[in-house]
Amino acid sequence: MRPVDLYTVDALLAVAVGGLLCPYAALESPLHGGVREPLWVSVLVGMALGLPLAVRRRWPMTVAVVISSIATVALITGVIPNFAAAAPAFAIGLSFYTVAVATPTRRSMLCAAGCLALVSVGLVLTAGDLWSRTGAVVYAAVMVAPAWVIGWLIRERRALATRQSDQLVRQAATEERLRVARELHDVVAHTLSLIVVKAAVANHVAEADPREAGAALRVIEETGRTALTDVRRVLGVLREDSPYAPTPGLDELPLLARQAAIGGVDVQLDVRRDEPAVAVPESVGLAVYRIVQEAVTNVVKHAAPAACRATVTVLPDEVRVEVTDDGRRPVLLGGEGHGLIGMRERVVLHGGEFRAGPRSDGGFAVTASLPYRVAA
Repeated sequence: MRPVDLYTVDALLAVAVGGLLCPYAALESPLHGGVREPLWVSVLVGMALGLPLAVRRRWPMTVAVVISSIATVALITGVIPNFAAAAPAFAIGLSFYTVAVATPTRRSMLCAAGCLALVSVGLVLTAGDLWSRTGAVVYAAVMVAPAWVIGWLIRERRALATRQSDQLVRQAATEERLRVARELHDVVAHTLSLIVVKAAVANHVAEADPREAGAALRVIEETGRTALTDVRRVLGVLREDSPYAPTPGLDELPLLARQAAIGGVDVQLDVRRDEPAVAVPESVGLAVYRIVQEAVTNVVKHAAPAACRATVTVLPDEVRVEVTDDGRRPVLLGGEGHGLIGMRERVVLHGGEFRAGPRSDGGFAVTASLPYRVAA
């Protein structure tokens, strides 16, 4: 509910309690004689008990103290007989509920305990024997304390919901940072590997063959521009109005193979589609592209010059990827690198299987399966 709706409800509640319920209790006459106040006094006391409820959300503790004090005075003076204490107890309970919901636990507990003690004094002073006084205290606690407990439980529940919501926000932000980090790693690692290879070629033939050096520099320029566009696209997807190119997928694999050839790796790409009409989800297509890109980049960095074969099979419910090469690469003593870890994370994210390791007949192999569902 909007704040204006809540205040409207409080105003109606204050009119009902202060204009009807509490004045009716104040009009009751004592059973064994006592003060018989004028009609206007009864109405005024009843309104003083109920009308402060209209601002209970704005000043919860003040309203609780005011209502409790007026109720105590009314009970002691006999304006409200002790047998009609249910009406002021209802008003006090509403104020206690608001105090528990809107105030920290320690302060609300102290406020509620003080007000409850005050009302109990009023009931005790109007009771007869010891049994009646004990019953009066129990009556006050039973009528008023549950409202505070309910308000406290609601406050704790809301606080728990807020903490869970904040945790989900932090988790989503962390996942987004990891996603962007994976994308940037794949883009930068791939393009920089090609740039380093061609820069080495240009440096080697700069004096002997300037034309070859110029060609290498043009490749570096083109690769750098492509990398810059990819980085802008990765960062641009964080904005809803991103103007950059769409997310790469299966259709961009041929271009990826041609770029790998620049780094001295002959990539034979084979994309098989058993169901041409089935559209692979964009997230799966991106994952396949990044897996092939990272696998080919590893060949460029660790095994070039080498021959590489990349096979992508699109089935109705999954995409299978296999990238093999015949090159030789050093053994990693420190476990998997960031590239293999990133590929594994992409596959696990889609609930698939991933394997990577040296082949028995030489070279290296990366295999992955990414299941998906076709939207109906």
